[in-house]
Amino acid sequence: MIEQTLQNVFGYGEFRPGQRPVIEAVTAGRSAAAIFPTGSGKSLCYQLPALHLPHLTLVVSPLLALMQDQLAFLERHGIAAASIDSGQSRERTAQVMTGVKRGEIRILMISVERLKNERFRTFIKGVPISLLVVDEAHCISEWGHNFRPDYLKLPDYQREFAIPQALLLTATATPRVIDDMARRFAIAADDVTTTGFYRPNLNLLIEPLAAEAKPRLLRDWLRPRLASDTPQPSIVYVTLQQTAERVAGYLRQAGLDAVAYHAGLDAENRERIQRDFMAGDVGVIVATIAFGMGIDKSDIRNVVHFDPPKSLENYSQEIGRAGRDGATSDCLVLAGGDNLRVLENFVYGDTPEPAGIRTVIEAILGEREGNHWELILNRLSQRSDIRPLPLKTLLVQLEMRGVIAPRYAYFAEYRFQYRIEPEDLVARFAGERRDFVTAIIATAERARTWCRLDFEALHREGRERGLDTRRARVIAALDYFHDQGWIRLETRQMTEVYEVLQSDIDPARLTAELHADFHTREAAEIARIHAMLAFFESETCLSRRLAEHFGDDRAPHRCGHCSVCAGRVARLPEPPAPQPLAERNFPELAGELIERAADEGDPAGRELVTRFLCGLTTPRLTRLKARRLPGFAALEGYPYGEVRGWVARHLTARESR
Repeated sequence: MIEQTLQNVFGYGEFRPGQRPVIEAVTAGRSAAAIFPTGSGKSLCYQLPALHLPHLTLVVSPLLALMQDQLAFLERHGIAAASIDSGQSRERTAQVMTGVKRGEIRILMISVERLKNERFRTFIKGVPISLLVVDEAHCISEWGHNFRPDYLKLPDYQREFAIPQALLLTATATPRVIDDMARRFAIAADDVTTTGFYRPNLNLLIEPLAAEAKPRLLRDWLRPRLASDTPQPSIVYVTLQQTAERVAGYLRQAGLDAVAYHAGLDAENRERIQRDFMAGDVGVIVATIAFGMGIDKSDIRNVVHFDPPKSLENYSQEIGRAGRDGATSDCLVLAGGDNLRVLENFVYGDTPEPAGIRTVIEAILGEREGNHWELILNRLSQRSDIRPLPLKTLLVQLEMRGVIAPRYAYFAEYRFQYRIEPEDLVARFAGERRDFVTAIIATAERARTWCRLDFEALHREGRERGLDTRRARVIAALDYFHDQGWIRLETRQMTEVYEVLQSDIDPARLTAELHADFHTREAAEIARIHAMLAFFESETCLSRRLAEHFGDDRAPHRCGHCSVCAGRVARLPEPPAPQPLAERNFPELAGELIERAADEGDPAGRELVTRFLCGLTTPRLTRLKARRLPGFAALEGYPYGEVRGWVARHLTARESR
């Protein structure tokens, strides 16, 4: 049966390695995991079973680009699939939800954040689901290279929505991460399929050179590859947005067809650049890692790392975008120690200060009502001066310690505009429903054009009149009114509700423990960076060593197509020593920031000044408009610890004067 579907729907004569056992497990009703290299056909492992399962297949994917590419593929093969994402109009979202309710849509793709949306959760609870698919599933593991705290809640969502099976997909997972993933979703070892990480068509090349030599070598290396009648599609990866613009400009001046791509561009520009690259109208994309996820272009011939990747996992994922058609492709790293400090500083920037951690703990203890605590993430981020992603990680750490447990999330504000007269809206209903709608209208606070729903007033009204005014029913009614075009509905202020399981905690002790955990994670990430640099200087076959990192011992001991096998063992040049910190002018670099912070009534501490000088942002630095100050990122090439010590000495000296 599955062979027929493979041939008739997808047009393939046979399965790729690993696909059959995964598909057979899912169609037999078991959960499974597929760990295949990038471009090896993981998506088919849910696309084909979705046609044989009785109900909806719900796919959780981390990036919109991944969704759109896979949706286009499904559309070409006549498979009813759709996504719900924040970029859609409400009308389109309503169409998708209607199609899902009717069973017309077989596959629905969403981001993990969508599962926190109260209205979506109310909707999806009423939809029978056969399979939960977790794309980029390594994000669920604390030991993975791209841990996302919201992914930890996916097993709970699976239970909450009574989804009988899960399928985990990833291209980059070490044995420890694979075990973690399988354990969290109760997947049997026999249903975890790993096909190996060796790609015989990828030439892994390391070119050690100093920073100033990189642009010229890149230009000379790309020129012959773009000069033929069929220019070779190429991606050049960099760390920073400004580097993408600078390198793309340099290549264009040299006559090469290059365009910068990064998250600082607006969505319309990014979409146009990606479309032109896919169509072959752009030869070289110079990009941050914002580019490439979900790019189904099979003939990318060259992937260059102008700056080092963040880890071996990122490196494997990024080079995996080359040569998906099986043809020989080159993967070049321009290796030097010049960008090491920037990578390390990004890691340090995710470690919150003890004072910020203490603020969160005291908010839990001081703001709870009974055993419930509510928060709006961005507001707590501002108060604690912890960026949203590390703050989510902190909340997960508190969950894992049994201090709090997530219960649900809701929007604090629902507001609507009438598109028909309120009297006409009421007139469309009869009996108890008419009274229910009348109560909604009567208790909504009306301004000039918008009405704000007051749930407490509505609940009191319902109690007095004997009406069912439960929140879920009210939200479902408002969604229905919107879908019918009778109102325009908007939601604001996502509020998360936690149950406080421990209130007799020592804030100082817990702060110290959590801060130590962050330092452990920080050390692991720094070690990941240095493991990657050690890989670049490897004296053994690069293909073999990369495969072994992922627990794959099936790669040949000598691939014959990496720079080591060609007799070129890399020795990375040391970056030039920066000017000694003792010679830098502290008041000139940090004085304006310190003055702005003092004007706020909250003096700048050691960590805030250090992050500012190393080019790292925090909510408070954003509020202070620190990026506009001349000292921002002035010391990004120095080790973070050295800058912190230098800052501490100067701040102590200022205080003693």
